[in-house]
Amino acid sequence: MMNELFFILCLVTSSIGHIIDDHTMFKEDFELERQLNIINKTPVKSIHTKSGHIVDCIHINKQPAFDHPLLKNHTLQKKPSFETSVKISQIKPISILEKVECPRGTVPIRRITKENLIQGKQLFDDHILDQNRVRSYSSQAYLRGEDYYGASGITSVYNPKVSMGQTSGSAVYVQNGVGGGANKIVVGWNVSPRLYNNGGTHLFSLWTSNNFKSGCYNTMCPGFVQTDRSYYLGSRIEKTSTYGNPYIVDLSVSISKDDRTQNWWLSIENKAIGYFPGQLFSNLYKANEVGWGGLTISSAGVSAPDPPMGSGHFPDGNVIHTAYVRHIQYLNDIRQNIGPQYGKVKTYNNGRCYGAKYLGYRDEPEACIFLFGGPGAC
Repeated sequence: MMNELFFILCLVTSSIGHIIDDHTMFKEDFELERQLNIINKTPVKSIHTKSGHIVDCIHINKQPAFDHPLLKNHTLQKKPSFETSVKISQIKPISILEKVECPRGTVPIRRITKENLIQGKQLFDDHILDQNRVRSYSSQAYLRGEDYYGASGITSVYNPKVSMGQTSGSAVYVQNGVGGGANKIVVGWNVSPRLYNNGGTHLFSLWTSNNFKSGCYNTMCPGFVQTDRSYYLGSRIEKTSTYGNPYIVDLSVSISKDDRTQNWWLSIENKAIGYFPGQLFSNLYKANEVGWGGLTISSAGVSAPDPPMGSGHFPDGNVIHTAYVRHIQYLNDIRQNIGPQYGKVKTYNNGRCYGAKYLGYRDEPEACIFLFGGPGAC
């Protein structure tokens, strides 16, 4: 009799466990569907890109950003109130980015699948989770301790080979606050099969208002306000540099605060593509740190060796060998873009298979230049 009761109890316990698991899965699935409905708006037009993505042309006033609770009463700013052109020599036109043409009054938003959303959230979480499981490395030059209202630079673009669950890229960032109060905006290029379902190089951005407890990559959550009709976050970069080739493909990126609206604008090759509204952030009325450089991430459970960063070679002083960010500048409180003084720039590198080397000011077109990268597995 006792054996029968024990058997029945096991069956009941097992059934309850399955019910709880099913209920949890249902809630998680429902939440993903809710988020997808916010991100993927009904398009005026849909475009199938050469890289295999679908880009939806969404009415500019109905884009996902305006579903953020803090942006319900936000007034759209169609262009910055300041001059976007940074006086940088040898700026090339945006010919390396895969472009689309959305109708007037609409903006391009990459369509996101449920799998994209899951992978994107996991990658975003990798910025704060247990670093014993997540291998994250950066090689960067940075300024800290003053008031900064933007940062810009020209980064060489590569296509490092990464495994699923890994990311490698280069970026410029602005940040204010530390710990749980860290607010940050990042823009640059990266290779991340988890984000794009391919091994290509893509334009990316990410933001957070509380040390990565909220925010996201690209437009995987409401936040970034797209204003340009052709160039968008997540777009494929069709041409990249190769080691030793004197023709270096590079990309000019900048983050600039608009003093009139408090919005933070992203510009690619001197073309403003959109902005992060100031209302999103808890304390990013200015930045107390700006930086430039490279990063890699290997998520928990990834057994592959750490991926290459930049060109995959250590800095040796030769710009055709090593990835760089040149013409490094920051924006001061009177809207001047300034190259930092040599002694004020700090460097950081936390991986023995990567390197960081700030060369200071050199003749144009390099100006203030920082070299970074390495093979990853060494």
